[in-house]
Amino acid sequence: MSDKISNIASKTIEAAKTGLSKLPIPHIHNLSDHNLAAQLSRQLLDYVYDFDSALDQEHEVAMKLVNFGQAITVRVNAIGYSNPSLISFFGTLEDESPVHLVQHVSQINFLMVAAKRKDQQTPKRPIGFIEPPEDEIAKDSNS
Repeated sequence: MSDKISNIASKTIEAAKTGLSKLPIPHIHNLSDHNLAAQLSRQLLDYVYDFDSALDQEHEVAMKLVNFGQAITVRVNAIGYSNPSLISFFGTLEDESPVHLVQHVSQINFLMVAAKRKDQQTPKRPIGFIEPPEDEIAKDSNS
């Protein structure tokens, strides 16, 4: 047991013996600083950019979703978020139908795969980042 934990434990036991309610209170970090969907979406976007930079011009980043024994490939166009805990992935399926996947930050599994680009004549499209509405940004900064 570390000295810090031993010190807190002994103070807690002493307070319990003497009936004092002055227990040591650990420092609690401001939750608005980290562990929000905004931070995770930015990290995911960095991973996507890194993965994409290693691909040739014939391939683009896609996301493989596996659930209930079925696999779906989504060509990711954008990543967004809604603080504190939702991440959105926007893209298309193989048949070009649009998809919007919303996941809780605790459920994120993002398997990136290289997918052959359908139209080799057009320039490779970048993956974007969707900022939340202005009112949500203001709400987050006031938290």
